[in-house]
Amino acid sequence: MPEGIDVDYFQKIIKKLESKVEYADIRVKNSIGNSVVLKDGKIDNVDTGINYAIGIRVLQNGAWGSAFTSEIDKVEQVAENATTLANQLKSDVKLTPTNPEEDVVKSKAKIKIEDISLEDKIETMKELNKIAQLDKIQSTNISLSESQSSDLIISSEGTNILSDNNRTVLSMNAVASNGEVMQIGHKSLGGVNGFEVVEDADLESFATGISEKAISLLDAKTPPSGNFPVILDPELAGVFIHEALGHASEADIILQNDSILKGRLGQKIGSELITVIDDASIETGFGYYPYDVEGTKAEKTTLVKDGIFTSVLSSRETASKVGEGDSSGNARSSVSNKPLVRMSNTYIKPGDSSFDELIEDIPNGIYLKGSRGGQVDTGKGIFQFNAVEAYYIDKGELGTHLRDVSLSGTTLDILNNVTGVGSDFNLSVGFCGKDGQTVPVGDGGPHIRVSSATVGGVQ
Repeated sequence: MPEGIDVDYFQKIIKKLESKVEYADIRVKNSIGNSVVLKDGKIDNVDTGINYAIGIRVLQNGAWGSAFTSEIDKVEQVAENATTLANQLKSDVKLTPTNPEEDVVKSKAKIKIEDISLEDKIETMKELNKIAQLDKIQSTNISLSESQSSDLIISSEGTNILSDNNRTVLSMNAVASNGEVMQIGHKSLGGVNGFEVVEDADLESFATGISEKAISLLDAKTPPSGNFPVILDPELAGVFIHEALGHASEADIILQNDSILKGRLGQKIGSELITVIDDASIETGFGYYPYDVEGTKAEKTTLVKDGIFTSVLSSRETASKVGEGDSSGNARSSVSNKPLVRMSNTYIKPGDSSFDELIEDIPNGIYLKGSRGGQVDTGKGIFQFNAVEAYYIDKGELGTHLRDVSLSGTTLDILNNVTGVGSDFNLSVGFCGKDGQTVPVGDGGPHIRVSSATVGGVQ
């Protein structure tokens, strides 16, 4: 674990700020991290380093003043700079009330970064590459990212939270070719843990599964085009709910008039089978955090309940502007950046249908699996996603294997056309970008059935 943070020192800085401004907070991150990329069994890139960052934010005359440093001996100057900046501005920022928290949160990681050498971790990656070398595999790309930090959030209102944090992600791509067609298999595993994320996994199954997926797609057929009943697997359902509904539920997006959900709180926006939740407190989710960057305790926020839009995601500032009352605890950012409203672990609540029950009465449909990205317009409520693969559904049975499949439509149409929700559940490991900032997230849910959606081929 990185060296400790001198909490008493930052308490003294806050005390000095209390008499000068309406509100102040200090965030400190002391972290170490490794990032390794292995391409075709050879090291392509290695980044390793230590980072110490301090961000100070003050509120005065309804305006923010913020400053940042990586040097401990410049903290008092940075505090003065933030105060000077805020005093030169005027705005209408107000913060919702909060219950100041004092807490110390320990990481549950079993294997810390320093417990295993980087050389040994690279050897594990090389073993993965060997396992992946099946017939027709032309290339592999394996990446490992691990971070470990001590984080402090302290405020003039009495918030004082010190937490230890670990995250580890292992990702792999395998490219297969038959001389005419190339296809990619991909998978990631990760968690808010140490290297046990990798050591506890079945790495042989992980690597061979990725290669076998790429190889199987070589013989898959191109999809039909048109409107079909569709089944979305947990990964694609999660991507849909994150991108199309989750972002549209973020208070800052709503305030920017860029959300199809603006003005719809309390209204029916989907099938009564659909309940959508964002929950940062799920410790097994990659988007887990105990407190957001404003010190608000992580909690479960029900965005949609039985088809009714019931809540938005917010920070203290945006909750005040949209009249939500309290912050939902979704302010997230790095120490050097402005907090934004961000999702955490966002998912569709499971229902009670088995997979067989979801497909048994579909005479002619498409089962879509996995995600390869896409595009969403949150203001217009339209989207287009690319699935990893799909299967034709013929009279309730899975048939022809399909590749290069897209799903498109409008967010509200898809939500209203949900006619079945599976009893299974899975959260994927991912990262979400917004305004140049990237945060770890989890998204997922069960299989869902949609009575009609537009399916086509990917060019």
